[in-house]
Amino acid sequence: MKSEFKVRVSNIFLLVSLILFIGFCLRFINLTVLPVFADEAIYIRWSQIMHADATLRFLPLSDGKQPLFMWVTIPFLKVFDDPLVAGRFVSVISGMFTISGTFLLSFLLFRNFALAIVSALISAIVPYLVFFDRMALVDSLLTAIGVWTSVFIVFTVFYKRLDTAMIAGGLLGLAFLTKSPAIFFAILAPFALVFFKFDKKVKKLHQILKIIGFYLVIYIIAFVIQNIMRLGPNFHMLAIRNKDYVYPLSHIFDSPFDPLLPFLHRAFEWYLMLGTLGFVFLVFLGICVLISKGKKKELFFLLIMGLLPILVTATFAKVYTARYILFTVPYFCILASAFFISNTWIKKLSYGALIVFFAQSLVLNYYLLTNPAKASLPTGERSGYLEEWTAGTGIYEISRYLKEEYKNDPKTKIVVGTEGYFGTLPDGLQIYLNDVPEITVIGVGIDLKEIPKSLKESKEHGNKTYLVINDSRLKVNPTDVGLEEVISFPKAQRQKGTKEYENLGVSETLFLYKLN
Repeated sequence: MKSEFKVRVSNIFLLVSLILFIGFCLRFINLTVLPVFADEAIYIRWSQIMHADATLRFLPLSDGKQPLFMWVTIPFLKVFDDPLVAGRFVSVISGMFTISGTFLLSFLLFRNFALAIVSALISAIVPYLVFFDRMALVDSLLTAIGVWTSVFIVFTVFYKRLDTAMIAGGLLGLAFLTKSPAIFFAILAPFALVFFKFDKKVKKLHQILKIIGFYLVIYIIAFVIQNIMRLGPNFHMLAIRNKDYVYPLSHIFDSPFDPLLPFLHRAFEWYLMLGTLGFVFLVFLGICVLISKGKKKELFFLLIMGLLPILVTATFAKVYTARYILFTVPYFCILASAFFISNTWIKKLSYGALIVFFAQSLVLNYYLLTNPAKASLPTGERSGYLEEWTAGTGIYEISRYLKEEYKNDPKTKIVVGTEGYFGTLPDGLQIYLNDVPEITVIGVGIDLKEIPKSLKESKEHGNKTYLVINDSRLKVNPTDVGLEEVISFPKAQRQKGTKEYENLGVSETLFLYKLN
């Protein structure tokens, strides 16, 4: 019996290791094929500044952002020469923790290794997770911490252990250091009590007080860790900036279905396109199986963890993008694998849906790794990450050109003006030019109708002076104001029917101009 058990554990370990390897390859190969995104540029630039000056370790609070992602990025800046790879590698590793956490949570809930293996495999290849686990955004880290918080909270409820409650509290605290939606993990944690069972040998009152004590431990530890941010001078900015993204509670009484209905439609579209049709169908079949098998507690918990945050964010969010609900995906991955506990015709149908899911994911992931412009992405995601000013197409190449210019003439100072004051430009350039302090990057605003005074003065002082700008942000003929085109980089073509296509043309182009 022991020998058989060891063989079984060994096989499971090998399968999980293989799944993690597949997941890692999907997330790490061609990691920079997608151009740097606006928020990525900001986060990585913050990490570089925090790395250089320890007194600025709470710099993200100045913009109302939590600092954990930037803290974790700092060590990888020493490992990878490319700062974009360093930032995105944090999300790659986060993806590995999401896969393993999904495996453990599904096994805890169903005690079925086959189901747990399938849930891990689905989470490893579902394009929704693959896409964002390849970007230097905080959402992948939040997703990983969220699923592991669920693992230890469920474990605490099942086995009534103080040590797992303390770990759950620590993880919840780290979630609060990552992003504000961590509040969902705190609010939904008590729903794990549906799995609580009384021990007949112990008084019920004693058990109730014990589990209440465990939850107090979870929340106290999380609260203490969250308040580490009070060491920074701008802790109050978290609440202020949250108001820019979330409506007040009174909104539900003023207009309860706006933006609820359009945002719910958008969320379904994200799951349909980034999760694939096969995935959505598997989730539906999984729900049917759990209902037929009487797994009401497991179904209730997974739906609460997956659906409730979507409903709440769709009701109160002012801005809604696919990454804002990324942390709900692992729970739907578990639902999508629930068909494994069925012995009816649903299981056979599910195998067909699983094959469709694999095929669709293979095609979409192939394009994500090789040519994202050809991938079938939701309109908002394609626009933001590939087409518009937020997409940093050409920034790396421009930085290489400027470095070569400096090497060829190191005695002449280089000044580069960029549209905007933060974001894709100038932060996108600064992350690549961080090791060349002799090249100065300054923001000069948007919708330029003339050469900014700062760039004119730079040219008059004998500096090599450049301007990096998207064509839609330059409101004057460049030759009329003494700008000479050096290089240009067209972005992915806009989709027909969109407002940008009708107003701005087929595609946006990033230009590097030299002042004559």
